[in-house]
Amino acid sequence: MAGSLFPQIPPPINSTMKRRPLGNTGMDVSVLSFGASSLGAEFRKIDLGEALKSVEVALDRGMNLIDTSPYYGRGLSESLLGFALEGVPRDSYYLSTKLGRYAPLHFDFSARRVRESVDISLERMKQEYLDIILCHDIEFVDMQQIWDETIPELHKLKQAGKVKNIGVSGYPMKVFREAAAHADIDVILSYNHYTLQNTMLADLVDEMKAKSIGVMNAAPFSARLLTNAPLPKWHLATPEVRAICKQAADHCTAAGVDIAKLALQFSVANEDMVTCITGSANPDRVAQWCDWLEEPLDDQLVTEVQEILAPIHNWFYVECLPENSDPVSA
Repeated sequence: MAGSLFPQIPPPINSTMKRRPLGNTGMDVSVLSFGASSLGAEFRKIDLGEALKSVEVALDRGMNLIDTSPYYGRGLSESLLGFALEGVPRDSYYLSTKLGRYAPLHFDFSARRVRESVDISLERMKQEYLDIILCHDIEFVDMQQIWDETIPELHKLKQAGKVKNIGVSGYPMKVFREAAAHADIDVILSYNHYTLQNTMLADLVDEMKAKSIGVMNAAPFSARLLTNAPLPKWHLATPEVRAICKQAADHCTAAGVDIAKLALQFSVANEDMVTCITGSANPDRVAQWCDWLEEPLDDQLVTEVQEILAPIHNWFYVECLPENSDPVSA
């Protein structure tokens, strides 16, 4: 199925965005990908014109993967992408969405909902197929259903040509180890776990490569923790984590560097993290990220910042079913 139905995507003219192969998917993915959660107004009120322009800028600057979910804005993100991508040649981008999580406390990974969810996503985004479909935040449910019911149903849709590649997304590292052991998947999507502060995802790379599973990393800024912006109210960082990250940000400022720039460059630099997904409904911000990637990474500053962050290295929060959590150090 990976032949003529899903041709390789040529880079945009004048784009300098690098690409890397994503596992055995046959996809060469830009090192920076557009995360469309922002189009769902998940973090702030958005201007629709700017939101649509952000997608255009991302594509023009060489990002060739767009990641979304029916959860983002409860369908708003997918619907806006349907408008933003109208008229854009389908062979100029890859599209990834998710299923299973539809509201903060609404999860449904049943085979019937799998079929419905894929069809609804395709309709919202005006697509004939999806390049990637991910089971969304599986740590909140009994994962046995994912292996026994959800993934097998997705393979039927793969055979039918509606999806090309299947994967899982989540926060704990445990869910990816379990997925690799129990399911036939092509990709994983992790977030907050390959940043200046937390590099736990790097420890999984060899396990994923052994199964030819492509690794995607999201959230290089750790939900603003590694920026100079105020944290969202829902952020679970402890006072100690917040204080130490502020020290790191101030150190970068004193060196004349925005810590967000360093954070993005650091997350993208590791070739094992095939692509780094982040998004904004501000087109100027998207363009700025692309500009940052054209500048060299300051390795000495990375070393200094990680020394500051050492007391909270690999800190993470626990928010899932207890049996799906990573072990917490004493």
